[in-house]
Amino acid sequence: MSHHPTTRGLLVALVAATSFGVSGALVKPLLEGDWSPAAAVTVRALVGGLVLVPFALRALRGRRRTLWTARWRILGMAVVGVVGTQVFYFAAVRRIPVGTAILIEYMAPLLLVAVAWVVTRRRPAAVVLIGAAVAAGGLLLVVSPSGGGRLDPIGLASAAVAMVCCAAYFVIAARPTEGLPPVALACAGLLLGVVVLAIVGLTGLVPYTASTAPVELFGATTAWWVPMLAVGVVATAISYAASITATTMLGSRLASFVGLLEVAAAALWAWILLGESLTLLQGLGGAAILAGIAFVRSDREGRPEDAVAEAASDIGPVPQAAPAPAVVTPDAAPPGASVER
Repeated sequence: MSHHPTTRGLLVALVAATSFGVSGALVKPLLEGDWSPAAAVTVRALVGGLVLVPFALRALRGRRRTLWTARWRILGMAVVGVVGTQVFYFAAVRRIPVGTAILIEYMAPLLLVAVAWVVTRRRPAAVVLIGAAVAAGGLLLVVSPSGGGRLDPIGLASAAVAMVCCAAYFVIAARPTEGLPPVALACAGLLLGVVVLAIVGLTGLVPYTASTAPVELFGATTAWWVPMLAVGVVATAISYAASITATTMLGSRLASFVGLLEVAAAALWAWILLGESLTLLQGLGGAAILAGIAFVRSDREGRPEDAVAEAASDIGPVPQAAPAPAVVTPDAAPPGASVER
């Protein structure tokens, strides 16, 4: 029947959102130990990138020159999507609840609305302004002392930087394609991100520590590699593949709305694995943020990242990027995907 492809697409999109959402809850026990955010992201990106290699090679079909043609786009994805967004997201998760961190990062589309307004000098549609106001009000509930108690200011600042990096990533992802398949972009971006993180770590620019000590997970002690392997395979490789597939089946707009479930999934996984939970006010604030983002995404006149990317192209050359699968969310800010998140 005709509805079957859409049904299957929704199921695949649900898999992508729930698998992306588990990363923070799985990694937090390591971050609370002797793991630095940079080291954790390095292992995650390495495992995920290696798992995607055979799929990337199949998608390229011998057209490996496209990797060189899209080198600046891949570099931008690696630096902004892998290094910037993920490292600061993990840094935030280390100090504040997972649900709070991802809600703040999920404000990236609202930042793009403001930037697009400034650079294009065009007032956003009413539905976008309403969505921005609703989401901003929700954010106040999430971060206010009355809503979530005492939140670490460094954790909040890290989440805010992750939001900025995520917004920049969306702009890069909105650039025209140069024929590079999304799965190849994801794979190349992840592996190049590993190289960048290794260089940054060796130069001592950021803390770079890891440990083989066991960690607490699900109320039991487990080896360090269990959560890292799960993050690399489930929350990176599988989620990227599912995101790409879902966007192909559903289209970017519908997939982007399903991608909103990552926030709920992240909060649910944090509750199951870590015992973290949002307060009533934070829950209401989170619902307001998601509703506001949905309003912004419902505008059919164009996405704010497209407007910013177009304005940037008028100023000068920027790394080329292809439209990305919309179901992937800010947590990973993964190469080859957009939120759509």
